[in-house]
Amino acid sequence: MGGSDSPLDSSRLLLVGTTDWLDELAALLESDTAASVQTVPTAADGLDLVRDSTVDCVVTEYALAETTGVDLLRELRETTATLPVVLATADGDERIASEAVAAGVSDYIVVDEPIAETLDTAVSRLEDTLHDVHSAEMQRERARQFDAVFHDTQTSMWILDSAGELVRANQTARAMVEENPTVGDPFWQLSWWSQTAATRNDVRQLVEQALDGTFGNAIVCDTLDQTPRRVIDFSVRPVEDEHGDLESVVIKGVDITDRVTLERDLRQSEELHRVTLNNMTDTVLMTNEDGEYTYVCPNVHFIFGYTAEEMYEQGTIDGLLGEDLFDRDELAANGILKNIECTATDKAGREHTLLVNVREVDIQDGTLLYSCRDITKRKQREEALATLQELARSFLYAGTHDEIAQHIVDDAANVLDLDASAVYLFDADTNELRPAAHSQAMRDLHGPLPRVHADGETLPGHGFISGSTLFFEDVHQADRLDNQATDLRSASFIPLGDHGVFVAGSDEVGAFDDVTRELADLLAATAEAALDRVTRESQLRAQERQLQQQNEQLTALNRINETIRAIDQAIVQAETRDEIDHTVCELLTSDDRFSFAWIGTVDPTTETLDPRAWAGNDQGYLDSQQFSVGAAGTEPAGETAATGEVTMVTNVAADLREDSWRADALTRDFMSVLSIPLVYNDLTYGVLTVYANARDAFDDTARAVLAELGETIASALSAIERKNALLTTSMTRVEFGIDDPAFILSRLAREAACTLSYQGGVQQTTDGSYVFVIVEDAPIETVERVASGLVGIDDVQQISVDGDSGVLRLGLTQPFLALELADHGAIFREATADPTMTSLTIDVPDSIDVRTITQLVNETFADAEFQSKQTLDQAAEHDLYGKFLTDLTDRQIEVVQTAYYSGFFESPRDSTGEDVAAMLDISPPAFYQHIRTVQRKLFTTLFEERNTSIAASSR
Repeated sequence: MGGSDSPLDSSRLLLVGTTDWLDELAALLESDTAASVQTVPTAADGLDLVRDSTVDCVVTEYALAETTGVDLLRELRETTATLPVVLATADGDERIASEAVAAGVSDYIVVDEPIAETLDTAVSRLEDTLHDVHSAEMQRERARQFDAVFHDTQTSMWILDSAGELVRANQTARAMVEENPTVGDPFWQLSWWSQTAATRNDVRQLVEQALDGTFGNAIVCDTLDQTPRRVIDFSVRPVEDEHGDLESVVIKGVDITDRVTLERDLRQSEELHRVTLNNMTDTVLMTNEDGEYTYVCPNVHFIFGYTAEEMYEQGTIDGLLGEDLFDRDELAANGILKNIECTATDKAGREHTLLVNVREVDIQDGTLLYSCRDITKRKQREEALATLQELARSFLYAGTHDEIAQHIVDDAANVLDLDASAVYLFDADTNELRPAAHSQAMRDLHGPLPRVHADGETLPGHGFISGSTLFFEDVHQADRLDNQATDLRSASFIPLGDHGVFVAGSDEVGAFDDVTRELADLLAATAEAALDRVTRESQLRAQERQLQQQNEQLTALNRINETIRAIDQAIVQAETRDEIDHTVCELLTSDDRFSFAWIGTVDPTTETLDPRAWAGNDQGYLDSQQFSVGAAGTEPAGETAATGEVTMVTNVAADLREDSWRADALTRDFMSVLSIPLVYNDLTYGVLTVYANARDAFDDTARAVLAELGETIASALSAIERKNALLTTSMTRVEFGIDDPAFILSRLAREAACTLSYQGGVQQTTDGSYVFVIVEDAPIETVERVASGLVGIDDVQQISVDGDSGVLRLGLTQPFLALELADHGAIFREATADPTMTSLTIDVPDSIDVRTITQLVNETFADAEFQSKQTLDQAAEHDLYGKFLTDLTDRQIEVVQTAYYSGFFESPRDSTGEDVAAMLDISPPAFYQHIRTVQRKLFTTLFEERNTSIAASSR
């Protein structure tokens, strides 16, 4: 009968039929097993019960009411193919057995006598049937499970035979390799992991281990060109049959490439975070609700100077950041609090300003995460920038470079946190840098600061010349350190543009960090801008002063110019010398600019100046002085008469005890003096002296303008003399003998060995001066050739030739003596030059001092000798000749003079009209037109004068 593990104990059995042995079987099963047994009489009842409830096994008779057990079997198989059905019959034969087998019967029992044995056999056969059904069900379930695993899209599956050759592979496995695997090939030769020998050997060893009956697991990594392509987690399981023999090998492969990559990235990320936390300047701390440290960032020493172990030993964070750092309720409401500013003291006792963020977390035992950022330098920078802003405002009120230098030194300690500072300013006059300001700490550390030459040999000089900012961790390492005894260590030398150098330092090595350097540069830049402003304002003030001075000078110059214009107009209209003199003095003193003016003439006998005209407030000054002609130290009028130069005294009070005239001038409020020579064409017409009652009344502009006025006055006086000379009928004829090769006629006579005669007359054209000379004692061609080679002659033309004599027309490169004499009213009548001597004949009108002409001749020629003098009265001749010349133009005089000397008027003519026209480079009709015009004017002058004389006689 059934044992303790009999499948009957847990089965529900259905018995169909009405025979006695079925009842006995039911009784036996209920008594000997734990099976649940139910009996129904008909097939229909059995079908209904199978459909409505769970039945583990059906036992049916063959002979049933209105049907058979085989028919019942067929109907059951239409409903289920797995329900075990046992057919039991006492009348069975082979036909019934065959039908039952064909219909899908699970077992066939023949009921024989004795019934007890048949019942035992039936129970045993039912156990076997249920056991087989359970086994088949388990196999089907395993098959279903295997199929589910085999077709898993995340897992590759391979089935190998007992030789390790591929039998089957799922779709995921096929997709893994680059080509479809070939059934029957050894597994380790698949294309994916056969790329490298190492990977192939690993897979082969794994398979061979399974073929030996051992479960295996391995991670296989395939590489290509040293680069991992894919990583597979292999598990290899041998499959044995019921006898323990190897039946197959199942290989599972999971692609863990992404997981391996993720783990690798995670390790790298962890390493990155570890490195970052070790090197970042922010410090991260975590605590529990009690403030006890649960995590301390490895870089905690960056801010606080403690090691992580020392931080844990402190216990809670309250001692580091304070107990009231944040509001716990506010943190609970927001989850995070940012930018909480607080102060903390590090291990060395230095105070730091921190920005702290607090966040709620749930990491291991930590609930609060603190991230701390040190903003001490930023705070220092902000405070320094605020100080710089205040300093920049104070610069606005500084008016000098020294004031700015002192401001820099006073505020440098607040900006840079360095007590030692100084400012050197550049002195352009000495090319030196002078210490304009320094702090007491700089003097204590470095000693007195000397002036240094701007030559680059010292540190301040080098910084200034190079224009480069110099920072020294230890200034004692610098090559240009001039004071080796200085206690300064860290030092900076920052140029202030073209103004100087800013120096800051400390007795500590390495005092300049990035923030301090930046602030030092900003301080220097701010100071440089302020120095530039002061320089610009100073230049503007200087320009304003200069403009004001120029305006004053321009105003004074306009007043002088107005006076000069009035004087020019007056002297043009003046008829006499006295009128010019008095007009000049009166107009110069007509306003308040000049107090007194006078004009004096040198008396050669007494060598003094005699006043000839004056105006203004004299106050007896002319009577108080004897204006001796002398050099420096004499009254300015006498000095000008002696030197012929302008004399200007800007301050009469200077050298008061050395020059006696100064006291007399000061008592009359004459504070400045200007004396001007009246010179025209090297002839002096006196001295004009002007006095003013203010110092520096005469500047360079006034001096130049008044000097030009002196020339104008002298020219006007010369014109008056020339006019008087034309009107006078009495004149003095003087003769001079000269021996000077500078005179062109003397040089030509000597070079050509001939005698030359000049009979008066000079042609003035736009091309220069032309004179006619009569040649004697030498061939005219020879004289012409010599004349062409002389520097003073640039044009030579033959006018007429008569044997060894003739007339030449000479074009001169320099002014001729006749022109200079004419400027002074004298007439150059005649000159005769031979190889040894030249004589000059000059007519001087009585209105002109003969001494003036004598002076002119002596100044013109190196060796001049006065030979004779006689008085002439040529009233009628003078009047007729002057009237005739007045009527002729320069061109008409040139034409008739050339015709005369060329022999045109001789009979027979030496030259025709065409010849003379060719000489003058004009047409013959033009020549004859000029000749007839001159003749008509000549006859008109003669006959009108004669008729006038006859009419006067008849009366």
